[in-house]
Amino acid sequence: MEVLQLLVSGLANGCVYGLIALGFVLIYKATEAVNFAQGDFMMLGAFVTLGLTNAEHMDLPFWVAAPLAILVMAALGYLLDFFVLRRLFGQSQTAVVILTIALGFVIRFVAGVIWGHEPQTLESPLSIGDINIGGVVLGMADVAVIVVTVLLTLFLFQFFQRTKLGLAMQAASQNQMAAYYMGIPVKRVQGLIWGLSGATAAIAGILFASKGAIDPNAGLLGIKAFAAAVIGGFGSLPGALVGGLIVGVIEPFASRYFAAGYSQIAPYVLLLLVLVFRPNGLFSQVRVKKV
Repeated sequence: MEVLQLLVSGLANGCVYGLIALGFVLIYKATEAVNFAQGDFMMLGAFVTLGLTNAEHMDLPFWVAAPLAILVMAALGYLLDFFVLRRLFGQSQTAVVILTIALGFVIRFVAGVIWGHEPQTLESPLSIGDINIGGVVLGMADVAVIVVTVLLTLFLFQFFQRTKLGLAMQAASQNQMAAYYMGIPVKRVQGLIWGLSGATAAIAGILFASKGAIDPNAGLLGIKAFAAAVIGGFGSLPGALVGGLIVGVIEPFASRYFAAGYSQIAPYVLLLLVLVFRPNGLFSQVRVKKV
């Protein structure tokens, strides 16, 4: 029962990592850039929901506040691309990486100024009640995290494989100039993918805040999510989810069966091993570009 309880807890945490990793993969699939502020987008989405929902703030119903927060974060992602990232069009990917790292610091600072640096709890109906299945206790928030993560991953996978917009996003990532000459509005497509990434981060933030307290430093979870995306295979949506689940499961078992502190480095040890023996990740999608 202890092993099952650790497994379930790890799967729920891994789904949160997987959702943040999905944001990394979305940006990478469309632009071949890495958004190191994705974890901070998740944190900001959680705080926006908290500000709309909690009684000491706007006191809106949760089922009204959650969609509003998702729309706010989607708009923020789109506007970030429109006003900032398009100015870097044609620059190296290193410039985008440095920009998003700096953006993460700014988001954490702004969140601390507005909502404070003390841990706060989201008034979420998902955090009420537990389910006992054969002695294994499942929190309603954990169940919601797992279900929503699986459904969102399936939706995004089908979106990229079967819709014209999804295919246009992939075409723009492989060769922006060729996509432009084929009639694809590259800049608009990239703006939409940043908006979709912001919405995904908001969903991850809402689910994460439903599981426990949040503070501005929660955005640093993006580092583990980045490791999950690399382990699963950068560019693979199912790989992002599987990578997140692997990282999430490793942590509680390392914490239970190894000395203190090992749970924090275990995901990065696995990351190192994957990079050595399978550099493209467990579910790599290797693409050949014609130059």
